[in-house]
Amino acid sequence: MNAFLRSILSSLLVMSTLGLGSGLALADSTKVVYHIDDAANQGLKGLRNIRNHLDVSPQTKIIVVTHANGVDILMDGAKDAKSGTDYAPLVGALKSRGVRFEVCSGLNKLSATSSSTVLMVSPVILVTVVNG
Repeated sequence: MNAFLRSILSSLLVMSTLGLGSGLALADSTKVVYHIDDAANQGLKGLRNIRNHLDVSPQTKIIVVTHANGVDILMDGAKDAKSGTDYAPLVGALKSRGVRFEVCSGLNKLSATSSSTVLMVSPVILVTVVNG
């Protein structure tokens, strides 16, 4: 058993010396997808939860997929209906921390508006349910 353990430790040492161990650290980075489909009920709360998530785990890679009425948080001039809070500063702050925002391509609302009215998503990334 001792020889087996030494063999593993030696292999790990060689891997880290050759730079192969750094790939293992990258594989451990956490990736999270948040879905927002209702700005009125999820918008402000969701954006704040994402901010809190990054506060405790700043290395997390986060993608926010908006669909249905959730895309409203990304529209130019959009505000939370209950508090009147502008979404733009919250979205901008999250983007500056590496959060990626996407809009589902199945969204009929987007086709009815100009993509220039969609806030802070450049370009608008149209994703589908089966996007990998």
